Amino acid sequence: MIVAENIVKSFGSKTALDHVSFHIKQGEYVALLGANGAGKTTLTRILATLTRPSSGHVKIAAMAPKNEAQKIRSRIGVMSHHSFLYDDLTAEENLKFYGRMYGVDELDARIDKLLQKVGLITRRHDRVQTFSRGMQQRLSLARALLHKPPILLLDEPFAGLDVNATEIVKELLDESIAQDNTVLLTVHDIDYAVQNAQRILLLKQGRLLFDKCVEELSHDQIREALAE
Repeated sequence: MIVAENIVKSFGSKTALDHVSFHIKQGEYVALLGANGAGKTTLTRILATLTRPSSGHVKIAAMAPKNEAQKIRSRIGVMSHHSFLYDDLTAEENLKFYGRMYGVDELDARIDKLLQKVGLITRRHDRVQTFSRGMQQRLSLARALLHKPPILLLDEPFAGLDVNATEIVKELLDESIAQDNTVLLTVHDIDYAVQNAQRILLLKQGRLLFDKCVEELSHDQIREALAE
């Protein structure tokens, strides 16, 4: 479902990604780890067709972003540091905008269900600009799940969430995984990654240090790799 081959991304003289390659099969839950500045967000943006690599090739659901970016976007749900929400619209209006863009069937019922799941049903008519960072994160996840995409690209979905909101997001992730969706999750929480993901990719200074099944790794190995 996700193929990255020799991905390089440079910003002037700085190389953010240095020949990164991996494949993710349908239904796999993969955690992407790395220190700040390792290239995780840049990689996620490339896979989400939000930016292009300097060189290398990406395929999402057997489609190439260069020629089929719009089709790819209909197959992926993206949650990143940018919420992609409109501050001057309400929670419901934001979801209606994206739902119409993706042609979601029974949109009103779908919006009701997701707002209930992310704990924002009572704030549906409030503008996003009045929401806390955590509330925007939850609404952003609802937006990402709205069109029932088979691929999720989630960049630090737990950032800014309290304990209760974190549990809400984890439950929604569990539901998505149970439906055989493909998930690439960027996260700093090593314990969560080891306990929930099937594979771990670790980026360090733009290079893919390892790509292993969680059974092959210990917490200490991951911490040592991050610290090196």
